[in-house]
Amino acid sequence: MKIAVCIKQVPARDSVLRTDESGRWIREADVSYEMNEPDIYALEEALRLKESAAEAQGNEVVVCALGPARVQQAIKEALAKGADRAIHLDDPGFDGIDAHGVARALASALGPERPDLILTGLQSDDCGYAQTGVILAGLLNLPHATIVMEIQPLDLGLRVKRELEGGWFQWVDLPLPALLTIQSGINKPRYATLKGIMGAKSKTIRKMTKADLGLSDEDLAPRQRILRLYAPEKKSTTEFLEGGAREVAVRLVDKLRNEARAL
Repeated sequence: MKIAVCIKQVPARDSVLRTDESGRWIREADVSYEMNEPDIYALEEALRLKESAAEAQGNEVVVCALGPARVQQAIKEALAKGADRAIHLDDPGFDGIDAHGVARALASALGPERPDLILTGLQSDDCGYAQTGVILAGLLNLPHATIVMEIQPLDLGLRVKRELEGGWFQWVDLPLPALLTIQSGINKPRYATLKGIMGAKSKTIRKMTKADLGLSDEDLAPRQRILRLYAPEKKSTTEFLEGGAREVAVRLVDKLRNEARAL
């Protein structure tokens, strides 16, 4: 089985974020970067599926990432953990593309690979659109399932457990090839070993540009844009409810339900 895992490098969670001069994004020079958390779980799930296969020989985990040279830090981390090889989509023409553009580039890179299974994180920690995996499945014409919390291999496909709203779950059977978006917490990610770190140095990282993928500026034209990025205004108000206990309780429930939407 060939499993492809799409990973993304995002600003570290402990970074102090400031908007840049355009007001549309953060000052990237001020932050450090790390692998997107849901993608870490997707990678671990791919490695476990590879290791649990009845015939391990011939099974392969390929990671694919889009971004500038700094993204190789995340790629090498994935290789050190056990991925077999990597594809790095690195081109200035990828700057500023949206989720559809990213999915279009990933589809062009992974289509010829013909993986049996593609795993992505549910969403990215920076933008949080949760769109790339679903669009990628559409572009590759693959059956897909989102918010996956468990994967059970079958003879001719997979059985996956999806997380729904309100504490509900859903089991879905999918044929292969397929695409899954993985929810954080599905497993316990491993750390890279010293042997894995040393072995990663000899693993292949294939760089591909926009021209290599046969994509034009029109193919990657953004379909959505961030108009303004700003920190939410910090404000709080205190309101005292007066009256009898029953009257106060009724008003409190009304506010929790209709204003705070906590109920």
